[in-house]
Amino acid sequence: MSTLKGFVSVCLLCLSTLIWTPPLLILTLIKLFMPTRQLQLRVLGGLNRIALNWIGTNLWWMRRWLKPQLSSVLPETLSRDGWWLVIANHCCWTDIFVLQMALHRRIPMPRFFLKRELFWVPIVGLAWWALEYPFLRRYRREQVQQTPQLAERDRRETERMCRRAQDMPIAIYNFVEGTRFTPAKHTAQQSPYRHLLRPKAGGTAQVIRLMGHRLSGILDATLIYAHPAPSFWRFLCGREGPIQLEIHHLNVPAWMTAGDYHQDPDYKERFQTWLNALWQDKDRRIDTSS
Repeated sequence: MSTLKGFVSVCLLCLSTLIWTPPLLILTLIKLFMPTRQLQLRVLGGLNRIALNWIGTNLWWMRRWLKPQLSSVLPETLSRDGWWLVIANHCCWTDIFVLQMALHRRIPMPRFFLKRELFWVPIVGLAWWALEYPFLRRYRREQVQQTPQLAERDRRETERMCRRAQDMPIAIYNFVEGTRFTPAKHTAQQSPYRHLLRPKAGGTAQVIRLMGHRLSGILDATLIYAHPAPSFWRFLCGREGPIQLEIHHLNVPAWMTAGDYHQDPDYKERFQTWLNALWQDKDRRIDTSS
């Protein structure tokens, strides 16, 4: 029965995507021919509304059809009029929908850091591109060490996204570990945390340096699944089990906006120390709730 429920969920997900595809394609084509950034922003506002409605449609049927056992703790400072950086641990694709169940229309339109390969996903990849999501290549450490110029490509893409983000309030979501948690990855990394992979500080530090003066704060999100190996398919089948989400509002310290992670070794060490301490606290919270 749960397998049938999963297939129905996939159909509902595809149906909601097809419903919102025509207006998305129309506005995407219009945006391509807008000669100025000001005109593009007007069209982007329409694209944002379509995307928010698409997200809302999916959340509507998920809440009623899948009935996820989600408990969340949210700060009272959330606002749709500010700029936010959301950092979270990453377990599976379900994370995105769980975060949206808690934050949808409480903060502005989300922007995720995406792997470049996702650009080629039919319809959805086009939507992400039109909405100006940053597509990153995610090079391996060995590749960057051999060819340091490769890292500059992702930095330029992040800088481009942050520069455009000045135009209207947005929420930048960053799964700081860079990939989904698996026991194999945990072992390969020799991660010092029980439930988490090592956090990658570079992207987060760059966003804060470029947008720190705009940010209303950092939202530190901790996703905790009762099942030791959560999966999006299990979620679509309605049998994921209890999920906890804790979000804490962190102010941006003045020192974070005054340094350059990639040029200043002292700043880099201080930022990594801050992020590692945050991850240690997150690991303890997951351990306590498990």
